[in-house]
Amino acid sequence: MRAMQLQQPGPIAEGDRLEAVAGADPQPGPGEVRLAVAACAVCRTDLQIVEGDLPARVLPVVPGHQAVGRVVAVGPGVGEEALGQRVGVAWTGGACGRCRWCADGRENLCPELAYTGWSRDGGYATAMTARADFVHPLPDGFDDLDAAPLLCGGAIGYRSLRVAGVDPAGAPGLRLGLYGFGASATIAIQLAVHAGAEVYVATRSQPERRAAEELGAQWAGGYDEAPPVPLDAAITFAPAGEVVLSALRAVDRGGVVAINAIHLDRIPAFDYDLLWLERQLRSVANVTREDVRGFLALAAAIPIRTRTEVVDLADANGALRRLRAGQVAGAAVLSMG
Repeated sequence: MRAMQLQQPGPIAEGDRLEAVAGADPQPGPGEVRLAVAACAVCRTDLQIVEGDLPARVLPVVPGHQAVGRVVAVGPGVGEEALGQRVGVAWTGGACGRCRWCADGRENLCPELAYTGWSRDGGYATAMTARADFVHPLPDGFDDLDAAPLLCGGAIGYRSLRVAGVDPAGAPGLRLGLYGFGASATIAIQLAVHAGAEVYVATRSQPERRAAEELGAQWAGGYDEAPPVPLDAAITFAPAGEVVLSALRAVDRGGVVAINAIHLDRIPAFDYDLLWLERQLRSVANVTREDVRGFLALAAAIPIRTRTEVVDLADANGALRRLRAGQVAGAAVLSMG
């Protein structure tokens, strides 16, 4: 096995944080499978783990929670019919199944949640293990490289729409703002446009504005610009708290702002008038298996198209630096070669 392993978090701009390691393939434990990984998309959450914005859960650790591969070995309690299946592994790597959140279909809030690439080794490797009940069969129509960004950016975008009150099955005429236009937003806009929503995009990047318009945005402007109409809902993807306030200013009375981020720098103080008139501010936390599998089925039916930049596994540090600098168009995807 080859892997890129995090030994000690720190700023990626100051030097490589991931170390190339090699060794025997990991052995699946009870209820687990081992995958031969073909591709793993790079996520901003990976960057936050590598730089220490998210405190380490275990060290060393192999990042990566958007992995695509085939099952090549099974642990005790897993049937051999799983062998050969092409599956994906997402951020949610396991839950207790016993707590009140799991019982209520909200395993994304489980206190014992396992996080792929944070509390257990992830997909920046040629081989990895995963709980068999937390891998996701992948639909035909997506090759490995195109499927990888669906597993986090796509699934969390799908959940974000639902948290914001946007029904991915149909939202005709709803006015939706997307604040930030990286890998997740490029998938969310396709879901929203397919559902019949009017989409308005705010981003600093001129190329991203053009990409948003090509994907069906009614308008694309900067964070400091007001959309031409009041919004019914907004989703923020940028990890900056000031952007949350821009979204709040743009939503109409009764509107919802959903924050799609596991880490923000801070949310500045703001006047209560921004929140008054029953505006809502909500966070989006992790995903459930139902989210991932529901999204994948919808993505195949639409079909969703991803923008990818293919990077060799050995250059994972470079991919993270380019993500940090805002130089990745769509999603960087590590290829195992």
